[in-house]
Amino acid sequence: MGNVLVTGATGGIGTALVSALVAAGHRVIAVGRDVGRLSVRGIEADLAEPGTLATAVRALEDAGDLGDVQALVHCAGISPVEAVAEAGPETWRRTMAVNVASAAELVRLTLPALRRSKGHVIFVNASPGMTGVPRWSAFVASKAALRELADSLREEEAAQGIRVTTVYPAATATDLLGEVRSAFGRPYDPGACIQPRTLAAMIVWVLSAPADAYACELSVLPSPR
Repeated sequence: MGNVLVTGATGGIGTALVSALVAAGHRVIAVGRDVGRLSVRGIEADLAEPGTLATAVRALEDAGDLGDVQALVHCAGISPVEAVAEAGPETWRRTMAVNVASAAELVRLTLPALRRSKGHVIFVNASPGMTGVPRWSAFVASKAALRELADSLREEEAAQGIRVTTVYPAATATDLLGEVRSAFGRPYDPGACIQPRTLAAMIVWVLSAPADAYACELSVLPSPR
């Protein structure tokens, strides 16, 4: 199977996804700042600075790995809990850079390879139907932008055979969710959440769709208990 680029590979969802992809026979290339501790190949890039991604992708091209890219999964994300009155320009810049702009830039840089392979782009978004949330404005705005990026890309690249999927997971048991719940003063019970390995298995399932159809959107909820 071809290479799958994964951002956010050292996070809770990303770590589970890397394991699931490898188990399914994919070759994984992790993109990020702290990929040296992973058992898969990694390329260093700071997603808060999308301009650094060109160097990372050039390294892939020099190594001969870019031509075999068949999928890109954007799992990376940050989630500051700040009201509009508190969030300064750096909060907005960094949140939009990591959550949206880096995804757009990585897609742009890998589009020639994805077009050749008729590849698949997957954006891991946030809870289905999420709208304005007090004290979460930068995060919610970035996820709305990520949704529109996916929808635009899907229309633009359909003629090239590229599939674009947005995954909308509800509460997933990660350290980041625990931090967010704590900031909101809300309880966090990992057992009541989607498990990262379960979400990872669903993403692998999306990638394995037959040639004649695919899931362009996937909402994932915890099972009733």
